[in-house]
Amino acid sequence: MTVKEEIQSLKKEKNAIILAHYYVPGEVQEIADYIGDSFYLSKLATQTDADTLVLCGVSFMGESAKILNPDKTVLLPDASADCPMAHMADIETIKKMRQQYSDLAVVCYINSTAELKKHADVCVTSANALKIVKALPNKYIYFIPDENLGHYVASQVPEKIFLFNDGRCPIHAQLTRQTLEKAKAAHPEAQVLIHPECTPDVLALADYIGSTSGIIQYATQSSADSFIVCTEDGVLYELQQKNPQKHFYMVQENFSCPGMKQITLEKVKDALKYNQHRVEVSEDLQKASLSPLYKMLELAK
Repeated sequence: MTVKEEIQSLKKEKNAIILAHYYVPGEVQEIADYIGDSFYLSKLATQTDADTLVLCGVSFMGESAKILNPDKTVLLPDASADCPMAHMADIETIKKMRQQYSDLAVVCYINSTAELKKHADVCVTSANALKIVKALPNKYIYFIPDENLGHYVASQVPEKIFLFNDGRCPIHAQLTRQTLEKAKAAHPEAQVLIHPECTPDVLALADYIGSTSGIIQYATQSSADSFIVCTEDGVLYELQQKNPQKHFYMVQENFSCPGMKQITLEKVKDALKYNQHRVEVSEDLQKASLSPLYKMLELAK
């Protein structure tokens, strides 16, 4: 029996589904029941009858799935797969901001730990941040932990006053304007698709700015046939699956998230087989961090 066949057998035995983020390796996306970005996977986790969720992604994704589904078993193929940005905010600073600004909403990117979510008013993803922030009644927005996504949202919502946190995705933030200009010179016919976790000077060169799901949708619906992709290279799998006739050029080599690339077929199989790397969230933390996630799902409808 191959690894893929064993995974399929274990799924049936344990009434499990496999949820995979667009950034994990293509072979893992291939065996997933559902592939998506953070928002899609969060929403889907609340709508399944499966007893076990195997979350192929980094740790905060497993936490979010468990918070939304406390009675389900949530497994991570690799418990050490992490997102550095998820830890790049300070709870004491959040408390100080609340004291300083009375009409403040703490808006927490879903790429964050459960402990940070606990202190937020609402969670957002790159796919729904604009819609949710516009819907908030508050004048002041403290956006955590990603300053680059925060700056992008702020540029689209000038009626609100944004306060920014010192945090960023180390993968997207490493992309420079100079590197993108070289890619544009090499492929002058290609449209530029950029994730809003990139810096503002890079975003200024975009033909389209959006989440991973947005990038895939745009490229699929566009009449253009060549694109420069400015986000983690795992997205190429779905782009090429949906658009085999189109050309996709990564903006630079090795544009990869180490945590996402830790997920392998063997680890998915072992998680199911041995029921290992179960995500556990204390009852108090689950209840406290559930509200901002539910508010996200409600406002994003």
